[in-house]
Amino acid sequence: MAEVRKFTKRLSKPGTAAELRQSVSEAVRSSVVLEKTKVVEPLDYENVIAQRKTQIYSDPLRDLLMFPMEDISISVISRQRRTVQSTVPEDGEKRAQSLFVKECIKTYSTDWHVVNYKYEDFSGDFRMLPCKSLRPEKIPNHVFEIDEDCEKDEDSSSLCSQKGGVIKQGWLHKANVNSTITVTMKVFKRRYFYLTQLPDGSYILNSYKDEKNSKESKGCIYLDACIDVVQCPKMRRHAFELKMLDKYSHYLAAETEQEMEEWLITLKKIIQINTDSLVQEKKETVEISQDDEPSSQGKAENIMASLERSMHPELMKYGRETEQLNKLSRGDGRQNLFSFDSEVQRLDFSGIEPDIKPFEEKCNKRFLVNCHDLMFNILGQVGDNAKGPPTNVEPFFINLALFDVKNNCKISADFHVDLNPPSVREMLWGPSSQPATDGTPRGSSPESFIHGIAESQLRFIKQGIFSVTNPHPEIFLVARIEKVLQGNITHCAEPYIKNSDPAKTAQKVHRTAKQVCSRLGQYRMPFAWAARPIFKDIQGSLDVDGRFSPLYKQDSSKLSNEDILKLLSEYKKPEKTKLQIIPGQLNITVECVPVDFSNCITSSYVPLKPFEKNCQNITVEVEEFVPEMTKYCYPFTIYKNHLYVYPLQLKYDSQKTFAKARNIAVCVEFRDSDESDASALKCIYGKPAGSVFTTNAYAVVSHHNQNPEFYDEIKIELPIHLHQKHHLLFTFYHVSCEINTKGTTKKQDTVETPVGFAWVPLLKDGRIITLEQQLPVSANLPPGYMNLNDAESRRQPNVDIKWVDGAKPLLKIKSHLESTIYTQDLHVHKFFQHCQLIQSGSKEVPGELIKYLKCLHAMEIQVMIQFLPVILMQLFQVLTNMTHEDDVPFNCTMVLLHIVSKCHEEGLDNYLRSFIKYSFRPEKPSAPQAQLIHETLATTMIAILKQSADFLAINKLLKYSWFFFEIIAKSMATYLLEENKIKLPRGQRFSEAYHHVLHSLLLAIIPHVTIRYAEIPDESRNVNYSLASFLKRCLTLMDRGFVFNLINDYISGFSPKDPKVLAEYKFEFLQTICNHEHYIPLNLPMAFAKPKLQRVQDFFSFAVDRLTSVDSNLEYSLSDEYCKHHFLVGLLLRETSIALQDNYEIRYTAISVIKNLLIKHAFDTRYQHKNQQAKIAQLYLPFVGLLLENIQRLAGRDTLYSCAAMPNSASRDEFACGFTSPTNRGSLSTDKDTAYGSFQNGHGIKREDSRGSLIPEGATGFPDQSSTGENTRQSSTRSSVSQYNRLDQYEIRSLLMCYLYIVKMISEDTLLTYWNKVSPQKLINILILLEVCLFHFRYMGKRNIARVHDAWLSKHFGVDRKSQTMPALRNRSGIMQARLQHLSSLESSFTLNHSSSTTEANIFHQALLEGNTAMEVSLTVLDTISFFTQCFKVKMKS
Repeated sequence: MAEVRKFTKRLSKPGTAAELRQSVSEAVRSSVVLEKTKVVEPLDYENVIAQRKTQIYSDPLRDLLMFPMEDISISVISRQRRTVQSTVPEDGEKRAQSLFVKECIKTYSTDWHVVNYKYEDFSGDFRMLPCKSLRPEKIPNHVFEIDEDCEKDEDSSSLCSQKGGVIKQGWLHKANVNSTITVTMKVFKRRYFYLTQLPDGSYILNSYKDEKNSKESKGCIYLDACIDVVQCPKMRRHAFELKMLDKYSHYLAAETEQEMEEWLITLKKIIQINTDSLVQEKKETVEISQDDEPSSQGKAENIMASLERSMHPELMKYGRETEQLNKLSRGDGRQNLFSFDSEVQRLDFSGIEPDIKPFEEKCNKRFLVNCHDLMFNILGQVGDNAKGPPTNVEPFFINLALFDVKNNCKISADFHVDLNPPSVREMLWGPSSQPATDGTPRGSSPESFIHGIAESQLRFIKQGIFSVTNPHPEIFLVARIEKVLQGNITHCAEPYIKNSDPAKTAQKVHRTAKQVCSRLGQYRMPFAWAARPIFKDIQGSLDVDGRFSPLYKQDSSKLSNEDILKLLSEYKKPEKTKLQIIPGQLNITVECVPVDFSNCITSSYVPLKPFEKNCQNITVEVEEFVPEMTKYCYPFTIYKNHLYVYPLQLKYDSQKTFAKARNIAVCVEFRDSDESDASALKCIYGKPAGSVFTTNAYAVVSHHNQNPEFYDEIKIELPIHLHQKHHLLFTFYHVSCEINTKGTTKKQDTVETPVGFAWVPLLKDGRIITLEQQLPVSANLPPGYMNLNDAESRRQPNVDIKWVDGAKPLLKIKSHLESTIYTQDLHVHKFFQHCQLIQSGSKEVPGELIKYLKCLHAMEIQVMIQFLPVILMQLFQVLTNMTHEDDVPFNCTMVLLHIVSKCHEEGLDNYLRSFIKYSFRPEKPSAPQAQLIHETLATTMIAILKQSADFLAINKLLKYSWFFFEIIAKSMATYLLEENKIKLPRGQRFSEAYHHVLHSLLLAIIPHVTIRYAEIPDESRNVNYSLASFLKRCLTLMDRGFVFNLINDYISGFSPKDPKVLAEYKFEFLQTICNHEHYIPLNLPMAFAKPKLQRVQDFFSFAVDRLTSVDSNLEYSLSDEYCKHHFLVGLLLRETSIALQDNYEIRYTAISVIKNLLIKHAFDTRYQHKNQQAKIAQLYLPFVGLLLENIQRLAGRDTLYSCAAMPNSASRDEFACGFTSPTNRGSLSTDKDTAYGSFQNGHGIKREDSRGSLIPEGATGFPDQSSTGENTRQSSTRSSVSQYNRLDQYEIRSLLMCYLYIVKMISEDTLLTYWNKVSPQKLINILILLEVCLFHFRYMGKRNIARVHDAWLSKHFGVDRKSQTMPALRNRSGIMQARLQHLSSLESSFTLNHSSSTTEANIFHQALLEGNTAMEVSLTVLDTISFFTQCFKVKMKS
């Protein structure tokens, strides 16, 4: 005690406050250190459960002691596909030869492999529990007197919340006051009335000439004297009469019936209030007179007293039964106290990670384009169509695509549509058999099927679904209209523009068209174009009502996509554009895709679900060219392999090789050989009406142009395996357009003459090249021409080949790859190529693999994301199979780290989570001595953490450690399940060496957290959390005693002198571990010695005959034995007890962890039986001891500073705020002068009064202050608990809620044993705690809730420290103010609705919660006190 005395002596010295605080702080800290230095070793869990197997199995509550069987399993989930069948071709994997293509195809075909933790739903915070709702469906509504009083008061102020307010106003007609005139003859004047309440509570009705009541009143009616209000329709419409006390009446009339009703209701209410108050006054007068005769009260008391003293057996039996009935009725309809807690009510899901979904195709903004018809103004009856409506007299073809003017590019593939009626279509092919473009007549061969769909169904598709990743108003749908090649565009369009004699023109145009179609049917020429915007805004709202622009004549010099984009940018400025219009009607609609849309096929013609067989109206998805930006990338999940080829321009103006080369047609073919007999592959997507796949495709022809431009897009389905001989071949033809109109027999010119060839290999260094390329053109095509493409062969005068224009690059082309099996990234390609070499068994050159691994750091991020599962799986394969080479695992992990950090930087880490959960499947290493992934990866992580040079890599590894820990955990789980090791005892599942590796990894991490936390805050917090999550998983997978030791080692790395941040880390770590789904079995809630039957020992001489089964080994204090036997809960409680001596933030964190854990136990559906809950509550018994140690802070006068006794006149409202009854009652809430007697040696002297204060043990440091007028310095230091350590309302309420949960749930036997074991002083403190519960959870009434509501809303955690420690003021408003301050620190209490206004519904809900909390707390306290009095009845009487 000497220390304390020295401390108190120094209080009087001025200027020592800061020094004092410092020394106190250090003293507190050092005393904590002593407590901390003792590390309790956890029990060897596996041994204990093996030794106590019999005890565990025979325990009726063994579910609380054992992990369930089948806790972990692997399931194979079939991929969810949009398509009816897999997009991968049937024998795709066999045909693939490159490792990269094989791995891609394997990735798109394999199902998901998921490790299931059966009880995973229970392994998070209480908010993630799988129970339907933590909040009761119907909260009971209890009626409290305080609210009834309020309602009466509020009724008296009627519709007005404050006295002196205007309650109702409006126009009324008032009759003149002259009493001599008969009622029916009264004259009514229109006046504006105000119904007002005066400060004394009475009501008055004033009338004015108009709304401005600033002028003089025209009359007033005092409503005190009004006794009734009735309608009088005979006098006037909507009239009513106010009957006054002196048999006099006022007549008023409203303007409408509704207004009359409103006035009547209001006035009747006021009359009722006046009547009630009169009755009340009379009552009070009578009561006062009766109070003078106390005899009646005495009689009742005497009867009760005599009943008490009576020892009549029947009466005693009746008393016992009543007690029992009371207990039962108290148990009816009880609520879970935690249901009304602010955390549970708010149910904030912000910290909960979203569900991890498997990879899926990204669904962008999609819309449906439906092509109906195209009509020009030259119409006629064609062919046999004499009876039908008139149609176009020649065929037209539409080509649709999306253009993005803002980003200046084409953003979709072409969608070709043929809207020609059958009679017009016959002009091209003749009625019998329409030859395909490869020449085979259609009728002869049996119909072929593509992905199960007949070709005939795919010929005339008129609906397309377009998708746009980045919608905005400057995206246009452009329709290009083509016709059969005839000649000059202007000449062909002329009849359509200048149409003087429609019938004659139609015949002439049709006649010409017939000849042209039969001769040049396969060549097209540009004719017209039109455009329309698609979106209204950047949100992607579809412009459904938008129309197409007029049909503009296509300018022969502006054919390219660049020209179209330029025209579109001017489209919004019509005054600038002088485009020639061809009169006509293009009917194409744009609409949203219906939810239940069916019969659709992908851009590769694979049917999508749902798809009906033999349906005629098929819709095709048009490929989107997604912008090459990382944020739009996603991992590929389906097979797609398209190449789009664009011939751009041919420069033939200076060639001298061919005499005629004007109307130039380009024919594109895809070949796999350059021999003379080689033929083109049938893999080019055909146009409508033709066959679905063809061997060649023609570009549009520009009439009489030696430097033609092209805008065509040729779409090719690439084969699975590409080799060096695959190439594109371009053949140029001069097309003769002259038509012999005279019908003479003069020989016609041949239609086409070859005028050159060009070719380009598809692969360069094994990769597809898609850059813009300039190609030379040769006049002939010798065998083996592929070898003649390089510069060397061009210089040699080769006899076989003849170059046009001296082998200058004359043809400009570009291509675009849309493939999910080929990569254009050099580094990825080389890495896979090298891996393939190693797999094929070729000799490994040292350092070569490391070189390719290091190069992967330079791969494009888009490629990394698109092929994420493929690349990661390959890296993991290299990691395990190449461990014999020293630096390979290290460099491999560094690449993994690079990929993981890039994904996080781009905000795409959800793809990594999907990969781990669904795609990652650890494969058994092929090499016999190779290590498993979890072994190698853990070893490599240690290597990275221990290297001192590369801090950047260390920091990244710490920051993104979750990825590596999750991979290790999945690898461990898979290994156990697939190797059937799960059936082994846990100690034998993993090797000693692996245990050692994990221990080393933990030790390598600790200094980065405990030493470098300030330098790397994010990294240290992340690794702290991910390590906890990993160890939590390990508790399910491996030796639990070993994991306990790891946890212990990690926590030992922290010290009580640590700064706040580390204390937060420590509790975050503990919270994560304690959220384990089998946290209860991990704590072994069982007795560690056999219970004996023995006499109860207590400090009262207990009834001799009362025997009970008492567990002599009940662990009720935070002893070393307890912490060893119940390791996790012991560790948590020890750390909490230290934290409670620390500053506010650390205390708050610790209290929240404990409370959230108890909420979780209370709502855990697995443990709802009362015996299970009792066992769980018993586990937390030392927590009660913890509260008793801190009782001064929970129940000290300092804590209840605003609850000084009030004068006798205190209203119920004040009583609610101050809790104390006006009488001088003892316990916690008594008057300052009398509550605490003088202190000697820290023990309270018991007062004479039996109701005296229950003074806590060691309640030192309260100098007796009889007045509040002490100087501030003294008042701020008078508490033994420094300001730094004062608990606020939220903390106290949280701690008490936990206490009440334990007391309510624990079994009565255990409770009795506990009471018998603790000292008498502690027993008194236990009762004090119950009283403190009543104080802190008392119901304050709706009115007070409304008052403090705004204070709660304005601050999440209330006022600053200063205002909380100000001394309480004496007057009523001061007490109220102090209560408000106290309440405002309550964490938004139960506020759900954080709106800025105080709504009535909010207040009602708030009051409902507060009322139910108060009710449940009171019943729990009553139960406990009732049981206590029963147990200690005899001693209490004596």
